[in-house]
Amino acid sequence: MQSTAQAPSRVEARLADWLGTCSEPTPVLPVSALDDAQVAAELGRIERNRARETAREAELILRLAALRPDVDDPPAGSRGGRSRTWRRTAPEFAGVSEFFPDELAHALNLGRGTAAFRARRAFVWQQGLPATFAALRRGELDERRAGVLADALQHAAPELARAVEAGLLGEARDLSPARLRARALELLAELDAEAIGQRHEEAKAAADVRCREAADGMATLAADMTAEEAAACYDVIDQLAAMAKADGDPRPIGAIRAAIMGMLILRPADCGLPGVTVNLAVTAALDGLEGASARGGEVNGFGLTAAHLRDLLTRVGALGLPAPEGGRLTFALTDADGRLLATATGAELARLARRGCPQHPHGPTDGDPATGRDATGDSVGDSAAGCGCPVLGMPPATDAYEPTAAQHRFTSTRDRRCRTPNCGQRAGWADHDHVIPHADGGATTCTNLCCLCRSHHRLKTFARGWTFRMDPDGTLHVTSPSGITRTTRPPGLRPPPQPDPDPPPDDHPD
Repeated sequence: MQSTAQAPSRVEARLADWLGTCSEPTPVLPVSALDDAQVAAELGRIERNRARETAREAELILRLAALRPDVDDPPAGSRGGRSRTWRRTAPEFAGVSEFFPDELAHALNLGRGTAAFRARRAFVWQQGLPATFAALRRGELDERRAGVLADALQHAAPELARAVEAGLLGEARDLSPARLRARALELLAELDAEAIGQRHEEAKAAADVRCREAADGMATLAADMTAEEAAACYDVIDQLAAMAKADGDPRPIGAIRAAIMGMLILRPADCGLPGVTVNLAVTAALDGLEGASARGGEVNGFGLTAAHLRDLLTRVGALGLPAPEGGRLTFALTDADGRLLATATGAELARLARRGCPQHPHGPTDGDPATGRDATGDSVGDSAAGCGCPVLGMPPATDAYEPTAAQHRFTSTRDRRCRTPNCGQRAGWADHDHVIPHADGGATTCTNLCCLCRSHHRLKTFARGWTFRMDPDGTLHVTSPSGITRTTRPPGLRPPPQPDPDPPPDDHPD
């Protein structure tokens, strides 16, 4: 008797589909025992599992978006409502809270821009590229190529994206990512040329300038602009650098280009732009300033070695750096753990050193305020030589809602940028926010103030389920609605020492 195979039940089919998305078993052989064919097979397995994990992550992102509707967001035009008149904010997802990218970034422990990119990609896969999404789940299409398709077609209407996908997905694995992108845009242009123009306009609207720290006391300044503008700017810089090189400048041509770019920005000649002031903050531990430590300091948040700092201070006087023309110079003094103790200008430091301790106002006061000694090397008295009484510290609290100028300076110098985890917005663009709201009894004091960019200030104020808590040393703890807590410390503040790990168990007890 011949049996007839039964079709799997719906539960069995779903279970089989789920099992197909699971990672393949991890091989037991060590890498050193694999031959070339096994190495190649293992690399392929890793790539397929990476694709499956990416698809799983995208599904989780879409689920979190579904759990965060926009019903509680402040509406446009109301207090706290989002405005687009200043700059582009995170991408909008229909029906999803505007604070969703922030919560996703918090969960991933990544920046908001990266989180928004992954969310945008997940929505494009779901709505415009379902076959690509399915191939990614099965590990048949790698993350890079699936991402290229999502990026190339993210501005196309879903039906257009699916039409391009239908004509291209079969050969996607055999094309390089660059060629795959070009083919997708070619097909899209054949179907709808307006999509290309829309993408260009979207990219222009999202343009920005970024500054990121590099190694060895350097930083990178980058700008987004049209290809024509970038080519023209580079040509001007390159020609001016070539002229300087021809005139005998001994530096490498790349270093000359970098210097020329800085000069064009800082000294724009007769461009008609208003003047710009430079505000400089020098931060160092007290023992580092005295030459007793190898610990480095920082200038505007960028790393300097102790040698840099000492050379800088030596050239301009022990505590007498001149302020930039039309700008401001701030000294930030920290303890050995990097906790900010006080901020002051050079003139304030000199005045406080001359005045000395009000509790011990005896002794001469006409010595060197930096050393506490007169021209003969003798001490100038308790008031300047150091009786042990503090003469400078954290600015006092105020009963007003608005922080004082001294509190602004202290908080900005301590935080340097938005304190929300993974946000890099510098303090010059940030608000000084009460961690415990002033309306709820929060004091206007430096231990209850922190720098938050406007976006995260709005999140703290209007988004439901977020909590912010700050320790007296400025350590900030932020908890998202999904219960994840991230901690940020002021730059330079060292984390508390960790307890020594427990010793391993004795496998051979006596």
